[in-house]
Amino acid sequence: MPSRKFGDGEVVRGRWPGSSLYYEVEVLSQDSKSHLYTVKYKDGTELELKESDIKPLTSFRQRKSGSSSSSPSRRRGSRSRSRSRSPGRPPKSLRRSASQHAEIKEKKEMLEINLTPLKQSGNSISRYNGEPDRIERNDIAHRNIQNKSYLSQESSYLATQYSLRPRKEEIKFEEIISKEERNITKGPKSLRTFEMTATEPEDFEFGGGFGAFSIMIGLPVMLFMLLLMCREEDPSLANLPPPLPPLANLWETRVFGVCLLWFFLQALFHLLPIGKVVEGTPLCSGRRLKYRLNGFYAFILTSVVIGTSLYWGIELYYVYDHFLQFAVAATVFSVALSIYLYVRSLKAPKDELSPGKSGNIVYDFFIGRELNPRIGHFDLKYFCELRPGLIGWVVINLIMLLAEMKVQQRETPSVAMVLVNSFQLVYVVDALWNEEALLTTMDIIHDGFGFMLAFGDLVWVPFVYSLQAFYLVRHPNEVSWLFASIIIALKLSGYVVFRCANSQKNAFRKNPNDPNLAHLKIIHTSSGKNLLVSGWWGFVRHPNYLGDLIMALSWSLPCGFNHILPYIYVIYFTILLIHREARDEHQ
Repeated sequence: MPSRKFGDGEVVRGRWPGSSLYYEVEVLSQDSKSHLYTVKYKDGTELELKESDIKPLTSFRQRKSGSSSSSPSRRRGSRSRSRSRSPGRPPKSLRRSASQHAEIKEKKEMLEINLTPLKQSGNSISRYNGEPDRIERNDIAHRNIQNKSYLSQESSYLATQYSLRPRKEEIKFEEIISKEERNITKGPKSLRTFEMTATEPEDFEFGGGFGAFSIMIGLPVMLFMLLLMCREEDPSLANLPPPLPPLANLWETRVFGVCLLWFFLQALFHLLPIGKVVEGTPLCSGRRLKYRLNGFYAFILTSVVIGTSLYWGIELYYVYDHFLQFAVAATVFSVALSIYLYVRSLKAPKDELSPGKSGNIVYDFFIGRELNPRIGHFDLKYFCELRPGLIGWVVINLIMLLAEMKVQQRETPSVAMVLVNSFQLVYVVDALWNEEALLTTMDIIHDGFGFMLAFGDLVWVPFVYSLQAFYLVRHPNEVSWLFASIIIALKLSGYVVFRCANSQKNAFRKNPNDPNLAHLKIIHTSSGKNLLVSGWWGFVRHPNYLGDLIMALSWSLPCGFNHILPYIYVIYFTILLIHREARDEHQ
């Protein structure tokens, strides 16, 4: 076993993955199997680095002092004289030898710098509005570095130059640098000072405050309309939607109590000390939160509870008979939870707020202000993402299967109902089995917890995703075994694409230096992130979304083609994926 080169607690310089910049880090530990060092940056970010990406501080000091025996004053004088030439003249560095170019490149890699582009105007280099760049003669660190691009060995350098400034001075200019320049030249986000600022109006999603308000009103209306139409004998979209029942019939305290019981039962399962505890990916603030992965165990315990209820003769048909009332109760609960989340976010520390907050009350209530609201170690957003709604979706599907047998007086469920239940069960079990993959999603890393996720997780998922099963209860559709085989093949192909693409993405986000991913090609972005452009991610831009869409189609096909209502989910899912794709491209 090779000996360690760096010890725990040692302060060294670590290279930021995907760049040539070195930052001061503290060695925390070393994995004896992978030989990777876990290091901690000054802002709290923890990453795993290879030994070759870590250098002792002495190597930087040696390079900084240089091999020349001249005094510092003489070196300052020589460097000051070199700056006296016109900034528009081609530098002498173009005539340097190949060995000199290699030495300069090596020194540039050792410098801890931030590059800010300069605009060229005529024969002078300007920073803002054509004003010439002024550099103090006695400042050693302030010097111009030219970003050269050679079209051939004899071509001239590209007229784009950079100003080399220490990070402390660069902060003074960030408030006046244009947004386009910042997007190009900022270093890795997690290494910059985490500063929460109001989202600019052009960065609002969903149409800003007005769009968010419209969605908060429109989604519940659409949900109730879909559920009412599924009960109609002819659920054609050409027909007028049926009227809502009287308000007194929409609310039942007993139903709301069942919803609360379900929520707290899943919370109890989540708090059980079973399953491993892992750290999430670094957030924008550099923090890494801990999560207990026991979603699959919660699903097994829920299955035992449901099986016991059936054995004791508890009538689950009550849920189908009061399905609209359950949707209303879940909506009321999600709104109450959203109000609680917004109020508590007003007292949350600044570094615990979401990057998407805007200062607009309506928009922030919708999108969420606090990134990871927790009650002790209980993470509300992480819990709601997978537990009450997702597991509830499977339970509702099972209830619809039993309701179909009762309503249609069948001894066995239909092939169509079995296909819908089986396909969606596989989807939910896959999500719970790969629970750790949730920690790399935008929902956890970027989005706050507000009405959007609360309503989506607790209402939209269980009541809209089960729409096909709810539709089949009163609109039976006989599926031949040949057509069933085609649908199964479609489902399997979509699942393979979905699972393989997501597994590849999650492994890369978790550890970009994983030897198993060494064959994959990546491109570097100005935000400091790397994007996969090979493997599954070399076929299409978002293979995981493609697999999702194929599976969504396979869920609707067993319902037949008499009405478009079962395919509303596919249309909605397509719009959702287009929106997610746009968010991903923006990020």
